[in-house]
Amino acid sequence: MGLSVTISAAAERDAEHILKLQYLCYQSEAELYGDWSIEPLTQSLDALSAELDEGHGLVARLGDEVVASVRARLDEDGTVRIAKLIVHPRMRRHGLGGRLLDAIEDHFAGGVEQLPAPSAKRFRLFTGHRSEGNLRLYRSRGYAQVGVHEVGPRVTLVTLEKAAA
Repeated sequence: MGLSVTISAAAERDAEHILKLQYLCYQSEAELYGDWSIEPLTQSLDALSAELDEGHGLVARLGDEVVASVRARLDEDGTVRIAKLIVHPRMRRHGLGGRLLDAIEDHFAGGVEQLPAPSAKRFRLFTGHRSEGNLRLYRSRGYAQVGVHEVGPRVTLVTLEKAAA
C-alpha cells in the first residue's frame, strides 16, 4: 500500500525542511541560468521563517517527509504574491505543483481554512523566462503574462497574474 500526499499549513518546525528542499529544487534553475547566486539558494533560515510569519505557507508531505511547498502573502492592495512553489525532483510531473497552487489560492480566496475571507483581488507570481515547465503550469491555471523584468545578463523574470474568483 502506497502513501498519499497530504497538504497542510506550514509550521515554524517545517522551516528547516522547506529550506533544504528549496535548495535542492532550485539547483536546476541555477543550472538553467548559469547563476548559483539566486535568492532561493542564498536565503537564510531566518529570512524563510520571516516569510512564513508574514504570510502563509503550505507544505505537502509524503508520510513525514516534506516533498513540496509554496508561500504567499496578501498585500494591502489585494494582490496575493505567490512565491517559491517547489516540488521535490522525484515528485514532479504528478500534479503536485498544481494542487499546491490551487490550495494557496483557495486559502486567500476564503476557503474553508480561512474565515473571514481575505480581500484577495488578484494572484501574482513570477518565474524565469527559460523555465518552460513553470510557465506551462501557470498558464494552464489561468495566469497571463503582465510583465517582464531583466534582473541580470542571463535572467529575465516573467510576471504572471490572474484575477481572484
